[in-house]
Amino acid sequence: MDLTRPDGSPLRVLVVDDEVNIAELISMALRYEGWEVATAHSGSRAVSTSKEFRPDAVVLDMMLPDFDGLEVLRRLRTSDPDVPVVFLTAKDAVEDRIAGLTAGGDDYVTKPFSLEEVVARLRGLMRRAGAQQAATSSVLSVGDLTLDEDSHEVFRAGEEISLTATEFELLRYLMRNPRRVLSKAQILDRVWNYDFGGQANVVELYISYLRKKVDAGREPMIHTMRGAGYVLKPAT
Repeated sequence: MDLTRPDGSPLRVLVVDDEVNIAELISMALRYEGWEVATAHSGSRAVSTSKEFRPDAVVLDMMLPDFDGLEVLRRLRTSDPDVPVVFLTAKDAVEDRIAGLTAGGDDYVTKPFSLEEVVARLRGLMRRAGAQQAATSSVLSVGDLTLDEDSHEVFRAGEEISLTATEFELLRYLMRNPRRVLSKAQILDRVWNYDFGGQANVVELYISYLRKKVDAGREPMIHTMRGAGYVLKPAT
């Protein structure tokens, strides 16, 4: 069965390698599979391209001219925590492979590699990711707060809460990361797709809107960690 996005459109793969010829070879093989491909030849370009392209999987070279694949992975995962990543590593760089998998990479292929192997690894990863998504409920729950990602309904202690689209995205991000302190920069990047630069006041503003709706007259769930950011956790 052909792999596609839920809406039937082609899967998207981002190929990151500073060797243009290798990136092009992999891209050709993936396009032959019917997938949509974007390429990047540096870590910074990979991060910016990923935000625009929203890939379903990433083929990521460990050695890049500006920063390494591990740093690219860390930055990609702040905006898309579940995107499957296949690392390309040198044949003898065992420590790179261990570091990549420890950091959250899903698989690796050693250079020199066959294009068939890269395609096969990606197919396996995307099948697993698709099966995982299908098995995952669309409802997020933290304490007595629930959010349905499909219907966009939010309830606290059984009482419905009406949110704007931006408030919903902000709450969804907080609820996907319960008990984790999220910085203003992370929130800006994930909810507004801004690079951090003097826009922190918009986060404070929307956190205050959310508090009025989610915490009003109840035990607070949204907490400010001074100098660090915000955290959502079940009311005690």
